[in-house]
Amino acid sequence: MIDKELAAKIRRIQIKTGRNVSSTFAGEYTSAFKGHGMEFEEVRAYQPGDDIKSIDWNVTARTGEPFIKRFREERELTVLLMVDLSASGNFGSTGKKRNDIAAEICAVLSFSAVRNNDRVGLLVFTDHVETFIAPGKGMTHIMRIIREILAFNPRGKGTSIENALTYLGKVQKKNAVVFLISDFIDSGYEKKLKIMAEKHDLVALSVTDPLESELPDCGLVTIRDGETGYFRTIDSSSKTVRKEWRKASILRVEKLRKEMVSWGLDYVHLNTGKDWVHSLSLFFMNRKHRIEVGKS
Repeated sequence: MIDKELAAKIRRIQIKTGRNVSSTFAGEYTSAFKGHGMEFEEVRAYQPGDDIKSIDWNVTARTGEPFIKRFREERELTVLLMVDLSASGNFGSTGKKRNDIAAEICAVLSFSAVRNNDRVGLLVFTDHVETFIAPGKGMTHIMRIIREILAFNPRGKGTSIENALTYLGKVQKKNAVVFLISDFIDSGYEKKLKIMAEKHDLVALSVTDPLESELPDCGLVTIRDGETGYFRTIDSSSKTVRKEWRKASILRVEKLRKEMVSWGLDYVHLNTGKDWVHSLSLFFMNRKHRIEVGKS
């Protein structure tokens, strides 16, 4: 049983994200993420213009006429949502916590996947793996994933992307599309991330709050790190402090982007104070374009 408040929250996110999938992501997800293999479909007579590499020499020799093999792309994918729900995600300056936005992102991706008959799994982590739901299909399965994220109550407070990636390597042996959703306030995971990126189609979704880049002028402010408990007091009335705060944020995002790209990952920066749906849609369209260019 789930309480009425959680049930209402699940219903709201289903309506909102379902609308986004129908109006914004229709077709984009399918085009952006292709199957990972080719499946034999049929043998047919050779026609002028066919690729001679496709000729089935066994059938050709047996019949005395040229025949070719036809294959179709395996459309069905396995999608795994790796979600960082550590204590730092309980922060939010826009009326929604970062973890709430993460839940909405997962819902959009899940609904997009289920519309294409793909399998979806969930891996929630903090400083250790908290929850794992094996990939499955259908709306009942998707609603379970959304419910698990919204009702999540962590045991750990810190963040360990490395531990989560190590666990991924144990439970997901076959190639998958992996969405790693985090603020990436962590270190020591780089080597493991590069290894996993070689095996899986890994997309890093960095979720940040506007306050992390733009500090308002409100005098002396004491900030507490939700993961470490460390307190820090800063003078937000100082233009120099606000400028350095913004500069540090920009440099961090750019450094993270360059690292991810150099490791062969797709990287998307989503700001909870902006239209993250548009940012995600733009990523889908750009990825679709790259695939089409690569084929030409």
